[in-house]
Amino acid sequence: MQGELHWWQTRAFVAAMALAAIVPLLWPDIPPLVDLPGHMGRYRVQVAIGSHPELADWYDFRWQLIGNLGIDLLVIPLERVFGLELAVKLIVVAIPALTVSGLLWIAREVHGRIPATALFALPLAYSYPFQFGFVNFALAMALALNLFALWLRMARAGQLNLRALVFVPASCLLWLCHTFGWGVLGVLAFSAEMIRQHDASRGGGGRRWFDAWFRAALGCIPLALPMALMIFWRSGDHVTGQTTDWFNWRQKFNYIAMVLRDRWMAWDMASATVLFLILFKGVRDERIEYSRQLGLSALFLLIVFVLLPRIVFGSAYADMRLAPFMLAIAVIALRPRRGLSFRGAATFAALGLAFFGARLVGTTVSYWLYDREYDRVLTALDHVPQGARVVTFVGRRCQDDWTYSRLEHVSALLLERKLAYTNDQWSMAGGQLLTVKYGAAQGFAHDPSEIVTDVRCRGEWWRPVAWALAAFPRHAFDYVWLLNPPPHDPALVRGLTPIWRSGRDVLYRVDDRSVRFTLRNGVISPR
Repeated sequence: MQGELHWWQTRAFVAAMALAAIVPLLWPDIPPLVDLPGHMGRYRVQVAIGSHPELADWYDFRWQLIGNLGIDLLVIPLERVFGLELAVKLIVVAIPALTVSGLLWIAREVHGRIPATALFALPLAYSYPFQFGFVNFALAMALALNLFALWLRMARAGQLNLRALVFVPASCLLWLCHTFGWGVLGVLAFSAEMIRQHDASRGGGGRRWFDAWFRAALGCIPLALPMALMIFWRSGDHVTGQTTDWFNWRQKFNYIAMVLRDRWMAWDMASATVLFLILFKGVRDERIEYSRQLGLSALFLLIVFVLLPRIVFGSAYADMRLAPFMLAIAVIALRPRRGLSFRGAATFAALGLAFFGARLVGTTVSYWLYDREYDRVLTALDHVPQGARVVTFVGRRCQDDWTYSRLEHVSALLLERKLAYTNDQWSMAGGQLLTVKYGAAQGFAHDPSEIVTDVRCRGEWWRPVAWALAAFPRHAFDYVWLLNPPPHDPALVRGLTPIWRSGRDVLYRVDDRSVRFTLRNGVISPR
């Protein structure tokens, strides 16, 4: 396998794969990621609150040093040049490209050449956490992959002192983007250093591994400064949010199965199965083996995945976010053994490229369909004046349907485009820069008050739509926007005038604020 580079090992091929990764995001004006519109509403507050002080009546925005500021900081200079929406899109478009380049660069540094099997990991650039809209996290992870590749390259070149100098500021910037990316970089760097130190050690047996562990810990000290930032961030009185839901095995298995979750369950599950088969092939096929270095990295990430709770400091899906990257590192750990023919390697590369291409086609079609849905519902914004107060209720079922509507936070585009108040912003002190302080909205001030169901769902904060329509404070809002609402009694919208309708979706103007309802024995009736 030595000698001239094969077609999947060239720089041109890596560049082509990185460019191909952005194709699904080119058409939609707003990347159709579940949480992204909500984040865009926050970005609008941060850039506009100085010139529109009325926003301060609803939101409290304070700059703080927290490990979750990636795009929040990047949009400040880019918004001045491109406008907010295009600035956000450009940043989001870069994330899959950086993820692909990082994975292939790591594979190149560890194996000497990009193994043909590494192409099977590329669809994980559009993993479920990215689809969910965890954009600061996704950006930090993409950067972490590339920084890990740089860490390996500098070690291979013997530039250890220079590496220490480079990674002190780099690790701090990565932590500032998102804490998770810094943590994963530390795990990857430590595992790689263990193997490097073990191979360089002159000891024997267990002592050799102990020496490797100790020297690896010393080698990773340049990555440790953000620990002080973490203590400073999480020791303040302003921090809220609990850490809970440990060892939820059912959910952990689900998160592994849904690493490629997007729209079509059968297609996404079949694609995930391909990844599992490739990993299994590395165990059973004599022509393929696992790299010790990346194999240990994948093992360490698996241990972290097992130990991580579902909720960390009030932020949900902590373990779910790690699952696709754990699998990606395991896939790029694979390599052909010596003696595998060019034809055999080229077959693996062609299959991996076809797999990546098929996933890109499916994601492109999926995003086009989501974009059409966005275009349809956003025509309602033409009927809402600047600075209005809007309560939105987005219907969903208690059961976790595989296909998300991706409308859960679309109402935040009212805040982003019309500087209107919306009830879907997250309000978690210490977790982000914005908190909600609109007291008149009462229990309908922030997320998850925008989610409504047909019946009460066990273990969730979501309200039944009938209860939400009856209980929201009419004096606090000017408009009510129903998106995919569950069936409800028309009497509950008495005093609300429909001014826009598209299918089941309706935008109401609140004309009669005196309407009241009572709840007796589970029955809602007008007063």
